[in-house]
Amino acid sequence: MTPAPDNHHAVKKVVLPSGKTIEIVYFADSDDAAVRSTAPEIGLHVCPECACELVYPEAWEEAGDTAWELQLRCPNCEWHDRGVYEQPVVEQLDEHLDNGTQILVRDLKQLMHANMQDEVERFIVALRAGHIWPMDF
Repeated sequence: MTPAPDNHHAVKKVVLPSGKTIEIVYFADSDDAAVRSTAPEIGLHVCPECACELVYPEAWEEAGDTAWELQLRCPNCEWHDRGVYEQPVVEQLDEHLDNGTQILVRDLKQLMHANMQDEVERFIVALRAGHIWPMDF
């Protein structure tokens, strides 16, 4: 009698921009677990070389049903690394990056508002001083 093959698999549903849903079936290999590495306790966003908290992924691709292969970069010391990380670790990095993006967008809006306010005040001063003429437009 031949042993039954290991049919361990997982299904992931992906919704395409068109609205269609597709299912991707992953079959786990026995070598899969050996490739996976774990994230440092401090998080993937922290550089192990210089402790900068600005590490971000330059490239990523799925590496099985519950793992991602990431190419990480530190903009401070130019540290680079490639590793395979479990889904929860990658989700923590993604959450950290989302929070950073929200902070940047908030700061950008404040800066845009301050710049516009400054431009309006300078325009009013120039207008009152008679430095603006109809032919300027």
